[in-house]
Amino acid sequence: MRRLIYILIACLGILSLFAKATAASAWTLELRTPYNAKIQTIKTIQYTPLSSTQKPWRICALVPHLKDAYWIGIDYGLVSQARQLGIHLELFEAGSYYSKNQQLKQLKNCLNQPFDAILLGAVDPNLLESYSGHINKPIVALVNRLDSAIVTTRVGVNWYQMGWTAGHFIAQTVQESSPSIPVKLALLTGPKSVGGSDLVEQGLFDAIANSPIQVSSILHADNNRDLYRDQLHNLLNDYIPDYILGSAVAIEAAIGSLQHRNLTEQIKLVSSYLSPAILRGLYRHKVAFSSDDQVVLQGKLAIDIMVKQLEGAYSFGDIGPQVQALAQGDQQANTFKYSIAPADFYPIYRVSLKN
Repeated sequence: MRRLIYILIACLGILSLFAKATAASAWTLELRTPYNAKIQTIKTIQYTPLSSTQKPWRICALVPHLKDAYWIGIDYGLVSQARQLGIHLELFEAGSYYSKNQQLKQLKNCLNQPFDAILLGAVDPNLLESYSGHINKPIVALVNRLDSAIVTTRVGVNWYQMGWTAGHFIAQTVQESSPSIPVKLALLTGPKSVGGSDLVEQGLFDAIANSPIQVSSILHADNNRDLYRDQLHNLLNDYIPDYILGSAVAIEAAIGSLQHRNLTEQIKLVSSYLSPAILRGLYRHKVAFSSDDQVVLQGKLAIDIMVKQLEGAYSFGDIGPQVQALAQGDQQANTFKYSIAPADFYPIYRVSLKN
């Protein structure tokens, strides 16, 4: 009898470990409706990724660039999941958000080569309208909005929500300080009218509505630190804002610019997304806040969903990680495994088939 009890206890322990392992393998995600809408209804789900595939699929991924931590994090997620599943992945970067013709050429190449499907991080939401050839392979939108009747799955987050989250932090902080004069906010949100910059700005404006915050300038540039330094130089020569909100690359540039001018304590920096330098800035109290859309998880999810659709699953609609709000504090570094690529990771453009 005693032996039977020991066996039962051991079995329960094994089952408990198995349940924990299964739960740990699930990803907490959001399903958002309506598809591609600015304001969406969110349903939180537990998504179980694949552990194997029916065949060694070949996937082509197109991205705007690999010039910053955001798309490098996406690349790391794509590569990690492709290796995990033993499939073939090739990635092509257009070079910038202003390289629409280059991305159209790369799209043509992917359609003409023996790929099974395409993950498309579009430089323009209307990119497919400009493609004159026949599209005969499934396409999933990666990160960026892609307006086309043939694309019904997008892996990413709601960029309006990203902007709203950052703007809400500023509005709350200002409300708590009860300023007697308008608070000046400068925006450096990235390339104009491409990527998610427009939606970030819309979300921000809605979040600060009916507050004493005044958007004193809006500046756009490609995600290049030198370009942002030039903009910051001109901005700070004209006036001193209370807050600067921008892309991670812009805020990275702003950290140095403010230190050089001894303005670190005077101007609060807010990033619309996370990078390793922004995370260090949060730790060192040089950055006040950052949204985090878990780019590594987005990359992993994109591969997983693409394979599931190739193997017969229906469209997943608008799906992606939950946006996290990160203020200055002592977050544990291991909690960012889905947010930032490892420090020793360099862009990888090809994952070969498993032997």
